[in-house]
Amino acid sequence: MRFDERVTQSIEPRPFDLLISRACDGDLTAFDQIIIAHQQRVLGIAWRMLGNRDDAQDAAQETFLRVYKHLKNFDIKQDFSGWLYRITVNVCHDLARKRGRGNPVSLDAEREAGNFAEPVSPHNTERSAMHAQERAIIARALATLSEKERAAIVLRDLEGLTTEEVAGILGSTPTTVRSQVSSARAKIKAFRDRWLKKSVRNRER
Repeated sequence: MRFDERVTQSIEPRPFDLLISRACDGDLTAFDQIIIAHQQRVLGIAWRMLGNRDDAQDAAQETFLRVYKHLKNFDIKQDFSGWLYRITVNVCHDLARKRGRGNPVSLDAEREAGNFAEPVSPHNTERSAMHAQERAIIARALATLSEKERAAIVLRDLEGLTTEEVAGILGSTPTTVRSQVSSARAKIKAFRDRWLKKSVRNRER
């Protein structure tokens, strides 16, 4: 292979970039494929941000409606995932403000969110139960955080994005994100400790 051929090959658009380009040009089939590729992660973010299945599904639907509406203005040189997650977070904030945040996360919230989480092996029921309890505690703890702390910890720790990626999505700085994540981690740990102590006391009665 000649050098000029290698250069040409290295700068060819990736398949997903071509899919986005087609969607930007109005290809509905391409847009459907984008939804399929991202819907589970969007649902997962929305559920963790809002705390229940119905609101998460509404938020995901509104997110993709906004994406479709503004896709023609999207610069394909940008990071599509970051743009999508920014819209998701904004939709969740809008929905939370519209519906109020007085409702606590239900006891079965984690079971409702089973489709949005990694499956637990059925071959170890004790580990599965512990994992489910831990997720339930985190779900309740997330509901106690501020919107900014929740968004930062969900994207950074639960979705596994880098601090820089989270800062770009939230329109913030890495320093601010680190501070929000640190604060959120401390509050979640404190909530978890209180929850476990309460559980122990209840079992001892």
